[in-house]
Amino acid sequence: MTRRIAVVGFGAVGRETTTLLSARGDAVRIVQRRKPDRAPDSAVFQAADVEDREAIVRACANVDTVVCCVGLPYDSAVWARAWPRAMSHLLDGCAASGARFVFADNLYMYGPQTRPLTEDTPLTTYGRKPRIRAEITQLWRKAHDAGQVRAVAVRAPDFYGPDVATSVISAYGVARLVAGKPALVPYPAGNPHDFTYVPDFARALVTLIDAPDDAYGQAWHVPNAPTRTLREILTMAAERIGVAPRINVLPPALAAVLALFRKDMAEIREMKFQWDRPYVVDTSKFAARFWRDATSLENGLDATIASYRGGHASASGQGARSPAP
Repeated sequence: MTRRIAVVGFGAVGRETTTLLSARGDAVRIVQRRKPDRAPDSAVFQAADVEDREAIVRACANVDTVVCCVGLPYDSAVWARAWPRAMSHLLDGCAASGARFVFADNLYMYGPQTRPLTEDTPLTTYGRKPRIRAEITQLWRKAHDAGQVRAVAVRAPDFYGPDVATSVISAYGVARLVAGKPALVPYPAGNPHDFTYVPDFARALVTLIDAPDDAYGQAWHVPNAPTRTLREILTMAAERIGVAPRINVLPPALAAVLALFRKDMAEIREMKFQWDRPYVVDTSKFAARFWRDATSLENGLDATIASYRGGHASASGQGARSPAP
């Protein structure tokens, strides 16, 4: 059966999800502010800004499912203004059309933790970006519980892959190593840390698009390859590229000083709880219900390396407001 699906945001995850859906014959509508440079021929484009309620309601009309792959600039002030609006408008659009809502989510809403993250980890009030993600989580949960929208979240930690410009593994690791430069890491690289391969994230989103209604009203963690440290992953990448594993890590003391003068470093520093301790994601719930065969790091790195060697990786990141998110 052909499904009608609106993919809002055409960044790395949106592109891969659209590719999977189009390949199987679904009717995909790409929604963002500007038409992307490249997309499957069968997909159609509809312009809309997630902060424009009427435009988003129109974009959600006459579809079976709305998939939110929105990625906003990494700026707490932008998030505080735009994320609540974006979520409210998307939920309004789904309520008006009867479409189900699938949210490509991250793990910020859990805040600092010392144990593996599970889907029932309490929402945090910590910081700015984590608190905002917790607040928009409450929005879709309330809409679902009230019977207004059938909503589900598919959550992943930091991700990587062939076309992920914002990834420390892809853009600051593999791309530089392929170019004969040392990898650059803006935070400690020695703690165990889970990463999601973008095609696995897209596969999980499609899995929930196809899932029955009893899978909704909750969150699901995407399966990942076995946990490694970032240093181990970048060392593995260097070995597969055939270069020395040169990895430059920004010292924490210097990062703290830079955060006083540079907004981007301050935004990263707020999230230090992801790097100053093990950051491990429990994906057993998803594995027990759906699938567990996440792409190995070896295969994921090989595909990422090939994309940079071939010059096919783009400079675009995930989102729904930037020109090519």
